Amino acid sequence: MNRWRLIAGALLTVTCGCSLVPAAPQKVTAKLEKGQIAVTMDGALFTCYKFASSQKYPYFWPVVGPLSGKSITTETSEPYPHHHSLFFGCDRVNGGNYWQDVNARGQILSQGPKLIEASGERIVLTDTCLWKQPDKNPVIEDKRKITVSAPSETLRIIDFQITLTPLVDIEILQTNHSLFSARVVPELSVKSGGTLVNAQGDKSEKGTFGAASPWCDYSGTRDSVTEGIAIMQNPKNRWYPSKWFTRDYGFFSPTPMYWLEGDKLNLAKGEELSLEYRVVVHAGNAKAADIAGLFNRYSPSAR
Repeated sequence: MNRWRLIAGALLTVTCGCSLVPAAPQKVTAKLEKGQIAVTMDGALFTCYKFASSQKYPYFWPVVGPLSGKSITTETSEPYPHHHSLFFGCDRVNGGNYWQDVNARGQILSQGPKLIEASGERIVLTDTCLWKQPDKNPVIEDKRKITVSAPSETLRIIDFQITLTPLVDIEILQTNHSLFSARVVPELSVKSGGTLVNAQGDKSEKGTFGAASPWCDYSGTRDSVTEGIAIMQNPKNRWYPSKWFTRDYGFFSPTPMYWLEGDKLNLAKGEELSLEYRVVVHAGNAKAADIAGLFNRYSPSAR
């Protein structure tokens, strides 16, 4: 039987208990379906990029763990059922709400994603989205590039790049409802015995809330299987390393809008804001998956 091992940040497979060989990447395939792009790893579903016009915003769901075959994230769950798995949004944008509440308050509307690379060691898709309220002109256009890969059978990676371009002068007021976020299933939350940890080793909501850190990881054990998900901030990002808004019930997000200087952010029409994140879905906890080493391998190329 093969076992996996991480040495110096590189995943290796232990074969027959005696030799180490580099872990082989899995084949990734993407298919455009109605309202979503489905992404598979060696034929098994990993995630869907959901973009139907009825949604508040596009989001990823499920986000399937490499061992369990079950989603690590929840599409909706109490409390706060408006958290949809893995997503990007923001409240209090020119009086609009692009995070929660009814769609009349604002939606982030996909204009139709495009598959740039549909099969291989990675898939790449792009999407253009408009931030608008019904019967009003859009206030922001965002362009996003999403790359999904599987360097081994125990690691999945989503690279999320987004550039927001204001179509009018923008004012975002202080809000904890902002930007790139994830919500894990209740079974993996701190409240259920899971572990939330940041790069400094601080744990749970008490240790990670309001702490500036390059990454945070959420992991837990379900049906005797331990898996987790990490969000890494690109060092090129404005506000890096951003402070984190975290909750023991399963939510975590690098959320600079909650700690804005002057309690607001103004962006002039045409003033671009670009942000990048890496999501690592992994077997084991943060230590077993060597999230610190994986971040170090990510960050030099990101600078």
